[in-house]
Amino acid sequence: MTELWMLSAVELAEGIRARDFTCKEVTGAVLDRIAARNPALNAIVVETADDARAQAEAADAAVAAGADLGPLHGVPVTTKENVDQAGMATTNGVPAFADVIADDDAPLVRNLRAAGAVFVGRTNTPEFSMRGTTDNPLRGRTYNPWDADASPGGSSGGAGSAAAAGFGPLHHGNDIGGSLRFPSFANGLVTVKPTTFRVPVFNPTATAERGPLSQAMSCQGVIAREARDVRLATEVMIQPDPRDPNCPPVPWDGPPVGEPIPVAVTLEPAGFDIHPGIVELVERAADLLAAAGYRVEHVDPPPIAEPAAAWFKTGTTELEVTLDPAVQSFGSDDIKKVFRYFFEASEVQDRDGYITHFGDRTRMMRDWNVFLDQYPLVLTPFMMTPLYRWDFDVQDYEGMKRFLDASVYSFGINYLGLPAGVIGIDLVEGLPAAVQVVGRRYREDLICDALEAIEAANGVLSHRLWVRDDDVG
Repeated sequence: MTELWMLSAVELAEGIRARDFTCKEVTGAVLDRIAARNPALNAIVVETADDARAQAEAADAAVAAGADLGPLHGVPVTTKENVDQAGMATTNGVPAFADVIADDDAPLVRNLRAAGAVFVGRTNTPEFSMRGTTDNPLRGRTYNPWDADASPGGSSGGAGSAAAAGFGPLHHGNDIGGSLRFPSFANGLVTVKPTTFRVPVFNPTATAERGPLSQAMSCQGVIAREARDVRLATEVMIQPDPRDPNCPPVPWDGPPVGEPIPVAVTLEPAGFDIHPGIVELVERAADLLAAAGYRVEHVDPPPIAEPAAAWFKTGTTELEVTLDPAVQSFGSDDIKKVFRYFFEASEVQDRDGYITHFGDRTRMMRDWNVFLDQYPLVLTPFMMTPLYRWDFDVQDYEGMKRFLDASVYSFGINYLGLPAGVIGIDLVEGLPAAVQVVGRRYREDLICDALEAIEAANGVLSHRLWVRDDDVG
């Protein structure tokens, strides 16, 4: 039996319009699921059940009145605790920020609200949203529903755990080095990291603007169980907002690129000993795309190791100026250790080095743009290892360094500002694992097409989790 909390956002939106079920019924089913499962996972750290029910009642009244309904009318969503939602705290996982209450919505929250979404809670994030796992001294640790010892990913680990557990179909997150994609890998989910600036960004509670590199790499998105839901929600979120002057009014659907669409497949390990299980998943995804009508070729794009290394050099240099002082003032011993490891693994630049490296980013972007002109999509590994333990980054420096070396296909893509999707394919060593599809700038539509083609043949990985759930079967 399929329960309402199991349905996709597309199915829920269509069913509400058709009056197959009400917004109140949908919201109630999701809230019941949260009440039953969230205490063991700590994915949603602020539950807004009463407000969600009120939103659902208002949404049902709009349906009854024959009002124009938005694309997400009555669909439950969550937001991460590092983005402003009016009346809620933007803690960023830091106890000192527990009372930073937003008086207005961030643009993406405003866009979701305008589309009719029902907000059911706030999801957990590590301190300062700067770890590849999710734990903090204010809200505690978030657990991976597949395995208690495995990381749920980070920094949008609360969103990833919530999506896999069935706490609604759509969960906001953000990504500056992989924070949408690591949780999707870890929980067997799907996401698209949009092109930089694609989704408007602004936090009314912010006391200063972000550094230039952070602005050039950070982006907002959504984690879901199904690829069609990522398409639906991302198209809603990209609507421009005057508070973000960098967000371009670029339509979702781009021009045709011709058939069959070329896809480059790379397994270049960038000096890392890539796990054979990850290789098998990339090859499987390539075969599925070929069967779906794509022209798949094994050909390497420009090296990913170079932008990944530059991401780290320039990134830690900027962190030393912009974020490290706050970490030292307000952070726990764990986040201070993580930052020490960051600086130990990198090479903080002087002024001239930072400017030179940041400027050379354009050359790397150009190299990839030229390649993507020939191959509009590139299929790559994401993590080159199986899923890591929840506390990998505070156990020792070697564990952190191995994680960084295995993640170049994440960091490098952020540095290039390119869109990239991650989709869970299968289990490797008993835990979820995924592949990545990189695309041309502003062609998230092509990425979603490819993710949906893979999913149509491979199935929805997170649905396997529910078979083990006592409530399901």
